[in-house]
Amino acid sequence: MRRKHGVRTGLSALLVLGVWAGAVTGSPAASAAPAPAPELVQALQRDLGLTASEAKERLRQEARATALEPRAAEAAGDGFAGSWFDPDSGALVVAATDTGSAEAAGKLGVRTTVVEHSARELDAAKARIDALVRTDPAPAGVSGWHVDPRANTVVVDVVSGQRNEPDVRAFVAQAREAGPVRVRADRTQAPQTFAAGTVGGDPYYTGNVRCSIGFSVHGGFVTAGHCGRTGSEVRGWDRSVIGHFQGSSFPGNDYAWVSVGHGWWTVPVVLGWGAVPDRLVRGSAEAPVGASICRSGSTTRWHCGTVLAKNETVNYSQGAVHQMTKTSVCAEGGDSGGAFISGDQAQGVTSGGWGNCSSGGETWFQPLNEILSAYGLTLHTA
Repeated sequence: MRRKHGVRTGLSALLVLGVWAGAVTGSPAASAAPAPAPELVQALQRDLGLTASEAKERLRQEARATALEPRAAEAAGDGFAGSWFDPDSGALVVAATDTGSAEAAGKLGVRTTVVEHSARELDAAKARIDALVRTDPAPAGVSGWHVDPRANTVVVDVVSGQRNEPDVRAFVAQAREAGPVRVRADRTQAPQTFAAGTVGGDPYYTGNVRCSIGFSVHGGFVTAGHCGRTGSEVRGWDRSVIGHFQGSSFPGNDYAWVSVGHGWWTVPVVLGWGAVPDRLVRGSAEAPVGASICRSGSTTRWHCGTVLAKNETVNYSQGAVHQMTKTSVCAEGGDSGGAFISGDQAQGVTSGGWGNCSSGGETWFQPLNEILSAYGLTLHTA
């Protein structure tokens, strides 16, 4: 059963109940949203270097961009070449391969640009690179690859100190044959997962590993797959039994879901850890590239940044993981599985990255909607 413990007095089985003034509803046709909580504005001021007025305006603009993105992609049709949020203009930018597609999307009030390669072409090029590692893993000096709609190309990231290693050069040569590819060698570290050894007082444990709870679903919660195998017992912050991993996939994917019972229950909330009020979850509309995003984890708690890329393949030492979203948010060991949220919209669960919350870095998450679809789960929303 759930017990009181320190600052967790009054917690539900998974997360603290709190009040969240959301920025986006679950519907693409979102109406005017309530003003964001002051503490969320303060978090964006701290992590993105914005003033209070800039943070409020950015959240409003991102809510509009999130609602417009799927409609703009549909309007552009086969000519759609990707989209992103531009913080300088506060607008969603839609790329298209012809003026007709660009004009169709532009009627929705988005900015447009005409480029050479469609999203379908770029996705196909990335898929060909993914196929390279199905039988032969990528070298450790290759940290990942993703479609960059702003550059209208597939970007392959390599660790700068290993760019001239023979196996890296060979992989890059093969990748270039897949289609429009650009190699970027500005990464100082290879990505790693963010699990950690057992430390008392944190959200959940499996074996000798501590990870973080992601989002409540009906019947349990979702988290990272590398945190535990199917059938593994899960214990909560107070070491009482929560349930068991009902499904887990890693590598290839990095997602899992855990059943909840034994006196525990689920609530549609993400912990703000005192930095912001605890967040109510109202849906899972995907934020566009360039939008601000925040992460909650049991080690470094609450941090924010921006969405850098989607559908990236990340090359961990354990194997490649596909369809990841890259962010500028920092994370550390024990944050794995924790929630990424934009406004009041659930985005995904923390997988891994490089760096830390002292010097900075990048973190990837597994998108939530893919996890829900894979296991036939329903997100618990307020």
